[in-house]
Amino acid sequence: MTVIRAIVTDIEGTTSSISFVKDVLFPYAHKRLPAFIETHGDTPEVQHWLHEAAKEAGIVEAPRQEIIELLLRWIKEDRKSTALKALQGMIWQEGYANGEYQAHVYPEVSARLHAWRGEGLHLYVYSSGSVPAQKLFFRYSEAGDLTPMFSGYFDTETGPKRERVSYERIAEAIGEQPAHLLFLSDIVEELDAARAAGYSTGWLVREPMAMPDAPAHPAYRTFDDIVV
Repeated sequence: MTVIRAIVTDIEGTTSSISFVKDVLFPYAHKRLPAFIETHGDTPEVQHWLHEAAKEAGIVEAPRQEIIELLLRWIKEDRKSTALKALQGMIWQEGYANGEYQAHVYPEVSARLHAWRGEGLHLYVYSSGSVPAQKLFFRYSEAGDLTPMFSGYFDTETGPKRERVSYERIAEAIGEQPAHLLFLSDIVEELDAARAAGYSTGWLVREPMAMPDAPAHPAYRTFDDIVV
């Protein structure tokens, strides 16, 4: 029997509802991004990510307004851009700090995270959202500050979530053999990549999604169904 020593979890559709991100966070960032860029665009960190966005789009030189319009389009497309995710995280920080919203987590998640930590498991996050955005998400969750539960965070600077090498890099960073790691996600292609890297996998099929008859990975409705 495989001994699991650490769990790496996705966020959207796994610990938390996709609708919170799509219906709350994305519109918030879309509305505030132009003013944020205008007021913070000369700071080194924002300049860096604007440059990275332009490079990703193949733009050598462009007016700031063109970059803003590009980023707004990417938000609507839910583009998995590291630069966009970093800028969104900066914008979301203000909304969290002002109490305009709290991050949704499924009802059982907090207790299960605490239980796993109590059993000696180390917990990590791997999400397409930037690491700062991930920390904000769990700091300002509906279940309170969950950041003490996690030993580390990974985003797409580690690599794309559907590529095996990204999971190999995470295992190396954690200092565990892939065989001792469990990856949880609602996306089959991500689970495929993790399994190819040697991880155990858990497919979160949250209500109202239909539970597949022959799931490609061990499938669970909630974290409480997972036996480690």
